[in-house]
Formats: sequence, C-alpha cells, structure tokens
Amino acid sequence: MRHFLIAGNWKMNKTASEAVTLVEQFLARAPKTSRVDTVLAPPFTALAAVAAILAPRAPHLSLGAQDVFWEDRGAYTGEISAPMLADLGCRYVLVGHSERRHLFGESDEAVAKKVQALLRHGLQPILCVGETRQERQRKETERVVTRQILNGLAGLSADQMARLTIAYEPVWAIGTGEAATPEQAATVHRQIRSVLAGEWSPACAAAVRILYGGSVTATNVGEFLASPEVNGALVGGACLDPAAFATIVSIADATT
Repeated sequence: MRHFLIAGNWKMNKTASEAVTLVEQFLARAPKTSRVDTVLAPPFTALAAVAAILAPRAPHLSLGAQDVFWEDRGAYTGEISAPMLADLGCRYVLVGHSERRHLFGESDEAVAKKVQALLRHGLQPILCVGETRQERQRKETERVVTRQILNGLAGLSADQMARLTIAYEPVWAIGTGEAATPEQAATVHRQIRSVLAGEWSPACAAAVRILYGGSVTATNVGEFLASPEVNGALVGGACLDPAAFATIVSIADATT
C-alpha cells in the first residue's frame, strides 16, 4: 500500500526567521503523528532553520529542497549540490518543476542529471511533469508528459525507480486558482503509470507514488485524494498558510 505524500513547495518565500514562525504555527495545528509522509520544502536559505525544528520535535516530517545541481562540487557559482542538501538533513528534492523549465530554460536532459545526482546520494527525487495550456488545447498532454518522464528518468534501474516520486502539475493550473478536475488528474496519472509499466515493469508502476499539484487547497484536496490514481499532493500557495496546510495533511491522514 502506498502512503499518501503531501509536499509543500514554499518557492521563493520566507526568510529564515519567517520560516521558523511558519513551521511553529504549522506544528501547532498539524497531527502530532500521521500515516501521511509530509514534506516541507522551504528555500535554500531556510533549510537549516527548518531542519533545526523538525529534527527534535517532528521526526515524522521530512525536509525537502526545491532544486539541486547535478555536480557534487566545483566552480558552479550559486549552485547547491546533493551532498550539501543531504548534510542539512534533506530527504526529498523537487526536480523539473515547471518554473525551472519555463523561467530558467531547464531541459529534460538537465533534469535527468539532477535525478541521478540525488539518487547517488540517497535522496529521493520528486520529478515534476506537466503540460502547458496550449499543449492541452492541442491534445498533446500525453505526448509531453511521456517525453518528460522517459527523458528525465532515462537509464534508471527498477531499484532506483522505487525511490522516486512523480508529481503531475499541469502548468496552466499552477498558481492560477484553476485546478485540474479530479477526472483530468486521474486520466494523466493512469497514463503515467502505463508509461512506467511499459518502460520498466508493472510492479514498478504500481510502487511509484504519483502526486497531483496545481492550485491544491484545503477545499479541493479531498476530491483528488479520493481517486485511487492519486497518491498525494504537491502544494504551492496553500502551504504558506499554516492552518490550511495542516488541514490538507489532516484530510490526507483521514483518507489513508
């Protein structure tokens, strides 16, 4: 059985001191124990501050990062490596988020190198995939998502795939308040699982968790989690509201 995974992507929000306040407020409202795997992904500058709270007080919560560079060390000004993230206590790392792809020109090949770097250092990638509004209108969703998966995960073994999570985030739903319908999400999740089964194995496809992301709120998350195709959520704006994010985790816990 796959446990739900709820990940909160803070994006470029909160200073280190603000992050401490947010986490304190979240912990005061969230379930003290949970069957849900919950991930907090603050910006790089707040990782150490958040880790200092989670490690002693909330070991059932995991620290996540929003990106990584594929080299372990070197003359790469401004970049952060997998060993650095592991040393801070990160367990999960987002890769291939649409904002990285579209704002910073990140290619599928770059995403693949990042996935491999994370796996080398025992970190669990959350690979983000999804189509733009124009691609959906042209009925290219399946082609785009399949390309992103096959290129982003090229060369991985079945054992490596077992440590991976995929997040389907339609680009047109991110930060717009216009979430996909549960039916739209379930359709793409089934397509993703079919790709995994064909490229790796049915057992691999059954084991990989697939999250939905894109305007997830405390109001709509229950509808997504009610689908057997959806194994959790990647939450954006709502995770910056500690009460809303605690409610999302509580709903997931009650649905498990």
